[in-house]
Amino acid sequence: MSGTDGLYNCKDPAVWRSVLAVYKDVVEAKASKGGKAGKLAALDKWYQEELLETVCSRTEKFLTHAELVQLMEWKLTRGKFRPMLQKMVTGNSEDSVESCTRKAFKLLPDVTAAIQELTKLKAVGPATASAVLVTGAPQDAAFMADEAVESIPGLVPIKYTLKHYILYLDKVRECAEQLSTSDLVNDWTPHKVEQCLWAWAVAQKVKPSLIKNIITSQNKPSNEEKGTEGRPRKRQKVQ
Repeated sequence: MSGTDGLYNCKDPAVWRSVLAVYKDVVEAKASKGGKAGKLAALDKWYQEELLETVCSRTEKFLTHAELVQLMEWKLTRGKFRPMLQKMVTGNSEDSVESCTRKAFKLLPDVTAAIQELTKLKAVGPATASAVLVTGAPQDAAFMADEAVESIPGLVPIKYTLKHYILYLDKVRECAEQLSTSDLVNDWTPHKVEQCLWAWAVAQKVKPSLIKNIITSQNKPSNEEKGTEGRPRKRQKVQ
């Protein structure tokens, strides 16, 4: 997806909500293409729903060793598979995982400090650290998914550094704030924006029909966009 003409530049919250609504369908479509439908769908449901609920329900937010290992499996199944990372992350002790993740969540909303704490763990870089933070603070962080980063102008090529992640997060936060301002529901978070950017980019590659109707509806002028003589004005297409 082109960064300059993509979803990121769309200001209509209705379009974003439509994309968010097909997120699970995009996950299933991507899984089917890779021949891992059951595994990816189950892992994504666990991460997006079960893990977030579990972490946020704890008096003090943290991840267990088993949860971090499974989070890494989710990340690698959903994106680029790097078997060495999966093996390395298991080398962290239970105590170190709980201690680092507790400290990281307590450091929020200072995301920079939180990620610096998390990257003390083996195999945890800024991208994995961002996935950890989302589980307990989706209002503060967004997962550094390649497809989401590439969807934002000025962030390509991707650098898996803390500096590059903060540039990405600032853009995502800005987008979430703009959407919340113009949306009556007013519940946009950086994590929801990231999910939409990922879904839009991946759908175009694996199953364009999932977003075809969204694109079509965007091309239809609303009553407010019609001229005084009833002629529709041109509206920029979301690509």
